[in-house]
Amino acid sequence: MGMKIQVLVSLLVVVVHNEISGQELPRTYKAPEFDLEWRKPSNHPDRIVLSYGEDPATSASVTWRTTSEIDTAYAEIAIATAAPKFWRNAKTKKAITTRFDALGIDGADVQANHHSVWFTDLKSDTTYAYRVGDGKRWSEWIQFKTAPKESKDKFSFLYVGDTQNFILELWSRLIRESYKKAPDAKFIVHAGDLVNNAHNEQHWQEWFDAGGWIHASIGAFPIPGNHEYQNLGPEASERSLSVQWKHQFTLPENGPEGLEETAYYMDYQNMRIIGLNSNVDHGKQAKWVEKLLSETDKDWIVVTFHHPLFSASDGRDNKEWREVMKPIFDTYGVDLVLQGHDHSYARGRVSPNENVLDGVNLRDKTGTVYVVSVSGGKMYGLRKNAWEGYDAERDRAAENTQLFQVISIEDNRLSFESYTAVGELYDAFELIKRTGLPNEFIDRSDKAIAERRFYNTIPYEDPLPEGVEQSLLSKYQGFELKGVRFVNNKEFTGYKVRLDKGEERKELSLDVNGKILD
Repeated sequence: MGMKIQVLVSLLVVVVHNEISGQELPRTYKAPEFDLEWRKPSNHPDRIVLSYGEDPATSASVTWRTTSEIDTAYAEIAIATAAPKFWRNAKTKKAITTRFDALGIDGADVQANHHSVWFTDLKSDTTYAYRVGDGKRWSEWIQFKTAPKESKDKFSFLYVGDTQNFILELWSRLIRESYKKAPDAKFIVHAGDLVNNAHNEQHWQEWFDAGGWIHASIGAFPIPGNHEYQNLGPEASERSLSVQWKHQFTLPENGPEGLEETAYYMDYQNMRIIGLNSNVDHGKQAKWVEKLLSETDKDWIVVTFHHPLFSASDGRDNKEWREVMKPIFDTYGVDLVLQGHDHSYARGRVSPNENVLDGVNLRDKTGTVYVVSVSGGKMYGLRKNAWEGYDAERDRAAENTQLFQVISIEDNRLSFESYTAVGELYDAFELIKRTGLPNEFIDRSDKAIAERRFYNTIPYEDPLPEGVEQSLLSKYQGFELKGVRFVNNKEFTGYKVRLDKGEERKELSLDVNGKILD
């Protein structure tokens, strides 16, 4: 009897539901809400993040946060052994403490102290354990390993594009899956837009919580994106670097004057990796990077920055940046460029400008390989004509897919693998370094899953009722449907739709059946 009543009630709900809407309404997402207390600092260390120095064989840094009550802090470090009392050989270093007062900055609204220590004169190829605290309240002991000196043995690192949106909700699974895939990764390249709003404390708290202890044990190599720049307030005339950036990251200060800790480099074994700040001072950085490239004797050169030289998505061309940097990369034979910004995936390459007959097919030679990737939950559509007009060839692409990349270098071979958030191989290639000749390129994408697009994945935009899209495009000739969002709250139930035609834009409200509302 109870089952019959339950079925009748269910049927009644469906009937009422259909009378209201005429069809089943899209599922609406309930975004989590965070209490203000959740992101506030305490007297215990939090937001612990490890980074390396210019020479990761001998130097590393650690940065953490407490309340402003903790004005004296320390880090302890020891060579880690299997004996639990390895700490008997520890050394204690007093931290540099900086006051972070952002009470007057919208979105930040916090006071805290940030503490940082540089560990120097470390032994190469050695596992260390460290902890941070105020002498009474300590973190756990956290382990990391320094780089070998002048080694050509295999090492790996991770690369992720924009985190930016839905950070704790969706980026957490991505960064944790990347650790499962590459637990021995030495560091993580974050190619900008770590958060959506530069000064927003909640967004930064999400970033640190999502990565958790991974941030503290695998070195971070972050560079700022455009979303790390924002006005400090309504009266500010210029965008400013995130007020949190230099407080919570301690990075090599070997970049151009005025760009310290936003443009810098590191030499890891037989690779030089250079981080650029594509938001500002392009000319200054061009001179600096050319000098770095002309002086290094490292076998492999990797460069990372936020704004792609060859955009993956529509309407996002960075022509001036490309014209400044590409000739330098071509001249000095940069091997790999890692980028973000476009919220889609694209991988391609430029010609090696080399026609010597050396036994390797021209198709299998390459100049610089360029990659754009996204790791967070915000997605854009791909550029419709790929890289046509860019003097570059796009080989692989994706839409609507969270991705991370594992890059491994062993002597004269670089291996690149891109994985989805559920661990599927999405893209892969290898570069083989040949003395005096262009790199040999080996495409391994045939081992990966099929290419992903909006049309063959779970819809990113909310679906309109049947026939409504065609009706809208017929009514608004020449426009393209660029966004659909279903809203179901106390104020409004229906669809918010965006249509674009060049620079012209229309924002429409539709009822649940797709009828345009005045």
